[in-house]
Amino acid sequence: MSKDLDPASFAGRLLHWWQDNGRHDLPWQIERSPYRVWVSEIMLQQTQVRTVIPYFQRFMDRFPDLQALAESSLDDVLSEWTGLGYYARARNLHAAARRAMSDHGGELPAQPDGLVDLPGIGPSTANAIVAQAWDHRAPILDGNVKRVLSRHAAIEGWPGRSAVEKRLWQEADLRTPRTHAADYTQAIMDLGATLCTARAPGCQACPVRADCLARQADRVADFPGRKPRKERPHRRSLFLVLRNQTDEVLLIQRPPTGIWGGLWCLPEVGSEAEHLPAPDREEIAPIAHEFTHFRLTMEFLHLDARTPDSVRDWPEGRWVRPGQGASMGLPRPIQILLETLDA
Repeated sequence: MSKDLDPASFAGRLLHWWQDNGRHDLPWQIERSPYRVWVSEIMLQQTQVRTVIPYFQRFMDRFPDLQALAESSLDDVLSEWTGLGYYARARNLHAAARRAMSDHGGELPAQPDGLVDLPGIGPSTANAIVAQAWDHRAPILDGNVKRVLSRHAAIEGWPGRSAVEKRLWQEADLRTPRTHAADYTQAIMDLGATLCTARAPGCQACPVRADCLARQADRVADFPGRKPRKERPHRRSLFLVLRNQTDEVLLIQRPPTGIWGGLWCLPEVGSEAEHLPAPDREEIAPIAHEFTHFRLTMEFLHLDARTPDSVRDWPEGRWVRPGQGASMGLPRPIQILLETLDA
């Protein structure tokens, strides 16, 4: 922190800039409610606003309030999440809705401690919900805010380290004003998303550039510190495309945890095709898919199954026509494959 920093001035300049330059018409800012704010904050975790907007609008159409979400099936929730990724968010959202109905009288807790007790809500997300939904003072520290504070206070090191994160929380708390919590929270997120970007930041238009320590030292590109590089492992796995006599495809529901938890997927048989027959139909090209921690190459074996009873290893499977998959919760690569088969 600069000894010359005036926290009230920082917040004031940021709020003044936001009035003319910030985002005021995002869907969750219209008809603002704790429920809509909460869903948006979960969707925005590790996902950009422009990607989230159409998903949010469809989600609100399908689940307009907390009760509707809690009373829905997980399959229904996952089907609306297909393509957005990080599916644990959807599972946690559904579980949290049911907890709020059973333990909190059908309402979201209005305090950070109560929100953090619900699945999928961490400290920064809880504070963002409290600030945006109830206009209560609550410092936040999402990815955009970390970048702004790392540069403005010239905090060395990768924000994922606990010591660095602790300093960032201190800076966030110092700068958060006692009033205008909702506006300030949106303003500092907007600053990181539109000006203080990871690449080619717009420092000349930044409202707090005058006392930005990284800019003063001509070291903006050095902050925040880089995450230590680690090579992501590459995995290969084989999936079966089983077609019955009416041309339906067998899908099975994956376990509730792990990658694609709770989603419907083709049967996965590991990385080897030993003891499996030769494919009965045309070869399907492999699909490469990127996860946060590893890369996956999905290979496919196309087989005929004369009747559903002949597939003994997956008694809980569901036979569906490829064009019907859109109504189910599917991993994006499986959705693409079914669309190809349907075509």
